Amino acid sequence: MARTPRRTRRAPGDQVAWDPAALPDQRGRTVVVTGATSGIGYFAAERLAGAGARVVLAGRSPERLRTAEAAIRSQVPAAAVERVAIDLASLESVARAAAELSELDRIDGLLLNGGSMAMKASETTGDGLPMQLGTHVIANVALVAGTLPALARTGERTGTPARIVHTSTGFVDLLRRPVTDPLRTSGIGVVAYTRAKALTEVFGTELDRRLRAAGVPVRSLTVRPGVGVDARTPRRPGVRDETVPLRRNPFTPWAQGKDAAAWSAVRALTDPRVRGGELYAPENGVRGLPVRLEPGEPAPPDRVDGLWRRLEELAGVAVPVPAADPAP
Repeated sequence: MARTPRRTRRAPGDQVAWDPAALPDQRGRTVVVTGATSGIGYFAAERLAGAGARVVLAGRSPERLRTAEAAIRSQVPAAAVERVAIDLASLESVARAAAELSELDRIDGLLLNGGSMAMKASETTGDGLPMQLGTHVIANVALVAGTLPALARTGERTGTPARIVHTSTGFVDLLRRPVTDPLRTSGIGVVAYTRAKALTEVFGTELDRRLRAAGVPVRSLTVRPGVGVDARTPRRPGVRDETVPLRRNPFTPWAQGKDAAAWSAVRALTDPRVRGGELYAPENGVRGLPVRLEPGEPAPPDRVDGLWRRLEELAGVAVPVPAADPAP
């Protein structure tokens, strides 16, 4: 009988107050945000720009990237914003974007937020991968592989580790069995999405372990945003207004706006007290300020190395960090 994955719970001792309206000064830092043209990605980018960071918006549509930049500037007139086109459903596009990003003078943070929300199990990426797996996991493995040297150079030069932040979901705690094969997906869209996010947590945690063991000045963290809904999201021209279809959500009475759903990612990118390998999410899983949680265990420990190699194989890359002996 399959073992049930270990659930997350609040980490003991995490009583630190964190205020999303009083972020540490981010001037001089550069943060790349995928999925930055709407929702959580957009509002994370807006908050980072408001704190002084140079923000690189990464998304599939050049037109929507321009709209998102204009919306940020309407809130933060002096914002330092750049744009990079990336289609997470195409590993060729991911490779091009990674090469372009690697030419930046620095990358202090990489928020991996993008991914398709198309829930038809029959949909595939341009590389023939299941859409949820391809855009939420494999594309991010490839993007990390391509940008990790630039992140490491930034960490070495500044003396402060760069950060890679992976976006997951609280649905992972509902998995009935651990993930053991990336291509073992589901015909039910939300289940396929949840399994992809479980792999995201496996990859993010193992990435941090390998980075630490190799002495690479980059940290990897995972965040869960809780439930963010359009009906509670502030208006932004072209991003959240009458020109954008409203997605109805049955959780609206108990949920938060997507601006608040971005707080977990913003904390992981900016709070000087966070450490690699940590997981941040609203304590009740739905809404509120992010707290540090004890990471779960969505895959058997003895399968993690094999999953890592399989993800690299599917992405057609080798993540440039040496393997290390498993922690005792």
